[in-house]
Order: sequence, then structure tokens, then C-alpha cells
Amino acid sequence: MTALEIVEDFSSTARCDEGFLQVRRLRVRNRRADGSHSPVYRVDVVDRPKLDAVAVLVWRRGDAGLEFLTRQNLRPAAWFRREKSPVLPESREWLFCEEIVAGLLEPGDSGEEAIRARAAEEAWEEAGLRVEADEVQHLGPPFFVAPGIISEKIYLTHVEVTGRVLAPPPGDGSPLEEGGTLRWRTLESLQAALETGAIQDAKTELALTRFLARRP
Repeated sequence: MTALEIVEDFSSTARCDEGFLQVRRLRVRNRRADGSHSPVYRVDVVDRPKLDAVAVLVWRRGDAGLEFLTRQNLRPAAWFRREKSPVLPESREWLFCEEIVAGLLEPGDSGEEAIRARAAEEAWEEAGLRVEADEVQHLGPPFFVAPGIISEKIYLTHVEVTGRVLAPPPGDGSPLEEGGTLRWRTLESLQAALETGAIQDAKTELALTRFLARRP
């Protein structure tokens, strides 16, 4: 994998309510306690049929201490930053982003047990690790990614896999999984990658921070 090529840009003809992401373009006004209203203004809200996601901090005890599993994922939105002009120059292009294991919650998923079960499935699908749902532990409340525009929340979890061997992850057959690679990082290595910006993923940093605050 060296690049992404745009075959067609059909932004000008696509509907807002179709596709992987759905954009609601709204005109709203603020309603105040005294019954008055603000001027009408425009709001765009990004949704998708699968509203929320779960992320899994997979860890083990190794000879060098705690180790954490990360995955290089193909990220088109990050890649196409190269067509923009950021405030500060960037030292690299983001064709792949290093993150912890994560996946979408399905429309039928409901309750905390469903979150654990989905996390266990993602550990197998993305990392080739068999874990049971009751081994997965929550890492505090979910969080918004960008609540000004995106309705999605991410549920953070963690699971210990000391002594287990990674099998080839089956994946879901999507081209977005092409080129994905797994890596075990020591605690020091993961912290350094977050500190230097080698990893720039919010859920990974927040999951590690919460995990260390609850360290087994």
C-alpha cells in the first residue's frame, strides 16, 4: 500500500442521507427558559446507521512488563489531509494510523454485555485473539469524538491476553483492512509514541490513561 487513488468524486450529486456517513443539514434555533428564541442558524450533524463504536485495549504481561497491542489501519480521511493546508506543517502523510483494536456496535447491540461481546468479536476479527465476553472489562464511560458535528460515542474496554498466541485475524473482507499490521508495544514505547505524535489517536491515548489509573 503506497497511496489512495480517487476514482470518482461524486460529492456534488450524492444525497446527504445515504452512504457510510449521513449528514443532516438542519436549521435550528435556541429555545430559552423565558420562551424567547435565538436567531435561526445552520447545523450539520454527522450520523451513521451504526451509531456508536467500541475500542479494546488488548494487553499482556511480558518479560519487559506490560505490553499493548496496536494495529496499523488504513485511514482515507487522514490521508486526504495532504490535499489541505494545516496550520502547522506535518512530518508525514497519514495513509495508515496506529490505533488500538476497535469496531462498530451493531444496531441490535444493547446493554453492557453486548458491548463486551462486540469487543471480544473485534479482538478476534482484527487481532486474531480468542477472548470471552466476560473477560472484557469496561474502562469508564463512553466519550464523544467530536460532539460539535458527530453523534458517535466510543465505549472503551480492555482485556488481558497473557500467554495467548495471535492467529491470523480473519478480518471482514473490506479493502479498508488491506495492509493492516499488528504490533506489541511496551508501556514505555506506547507512551513515547503518544508523546512524540507517532500515534495521534485519541481513543488509544484515553484508553491507556484510564487503564493506568486502574492498573491491575
